[in-house]
Amino acid sequence: MKLSELKPSRGSRKRRKIVGRGPGSGHGKTSCRGHKGQKSRSGGNLPIWFEGGQMPLQRRLPKRGFRNIFKKEYSIINLNHLKSFDEGLTITPELLLEKKIIKKIKNGIKILGNGDINKPVMIKAAKFSKSAKEKIEAAGGKILMDKNER
Repeated sequence: MKLSELKPSRGSRKRRKIVGRGPGSGHGKTSCRGHKGQKSRSGGNLPIWFEGGQMPLQRRLPKRGFRNIFKKEYSIINLNHLKSFDEGLTITPELLLEKKIIKKIKNGIKILGNGDINKPVMIKAAKFSKSAKEKIEAAGGKILMDKNER
């Protein structure tokens, strides 16, 4: 269906609005645009944010802060999320993504020390917190630093 194909439903008495065709049509002379002024002329529609020449809101408000474009963002995982994995298994970011523990790998994975781990597992990640390192090594696990950060 195209816009040019639209028409009133069958049996309807709705007429198309015809403007600028004399006083008998009821829409002659000013063609439903009122009298004079910017909005009566062609191309005279103003953007909704226009405030009549007053200093616009986005320019009146102060600028604040900045966004660091070099910031590295990591997907964060706590140790209690790693309880479901088997003993002696190498846990990689791809495996965590596959098991839907994380939604995105981002610039890598950071393991935090919230929770306990009692199985010796090998974990491959970009970063580890100090407490996470201690708990993994205390359980007999191994830490592998992921060198190919995204």
